[in-house]
Amino acid sequence: MGKPKSPRSLDAVPRPSAGSRTQPLTTDARALARLRAADPVMARLIDEYGAPDGVLARRGRRPGDAYGALLRSIVGQQLSSKAARTIYERLTDLFAGRAPTPRELLEVDPERLREAGLSRAKVAYLRDLAEHVEDGELDLEHLAELESDEIAERLTAIKGLGPWTVDMFLIFHLGRPDILPVGDLGIRRAVQLAYDLEELPKPAELERIAEPWRPARSLACLYLWRSLDARDEAVVARR
Repeated sequence: MGKPKSPRSLDAVPRPSAGSRTQPLTTDARALARLRAADPVMARLIDEYGAPDGVLARRGRRPGDAYGALLRSIVGQQLSSKAARTIYERLTDLFAGRAPTPRELLEVDPERLREAGLSRAKVAYLRDLAEHVEDGELDLEHLAELESDEIAERLTAIKGLGPWTVDMFLIFHLGRPDILPVGDLGIRRAVQLAYDLEELPKPAELERIAEPWRPARSLACLYLWRSLDARDEAVVARR
């Protein structure tokens, strides 16, 4: 029998009517006020970048279903946003401009996927994901009903789905409010700059810095990513 869910847990998500669809990340005024009060650096970022709706634009054109979101995450691993978007568009072009179903992906010649720009390893990862969904080992419809650690355990059993991909899925697809992706280089770089650190924070240091952000670490990460985007935009504008 699984452990009972605490009614006060801020990492729990109510059972959705369609577990495979995107759930919104909570960005209400109370969460924002708590984050602002907890950390002066976060207060500065909130003042600088405004309401959460603008920050959430980072979600971009992510697929709204769980399978599509995981597929898109695998495609984008270790790539710049631009490169990931290009390769994903090439992949969907093979399937009339949409993400392939698991069955379609398993039936297509792997070499056609390679022609879209995917490495052999990523083709293998995509096929493993499709196989897990197709044979029922991964029940995406009810995934959102689980606690975050249970979701991580099930997803990391699939080749190519590591902690970073799971964290992105939890934040951007399931809208879990208190996720800290310690393996994300963008978050580490943003924290280094925002907190004036001499070097990139290691995971333990990042956990320590982020402790005051609870229970809204996901929201804090959105502002940190936005701060990096702003730096990139400033560099482009100076050219």
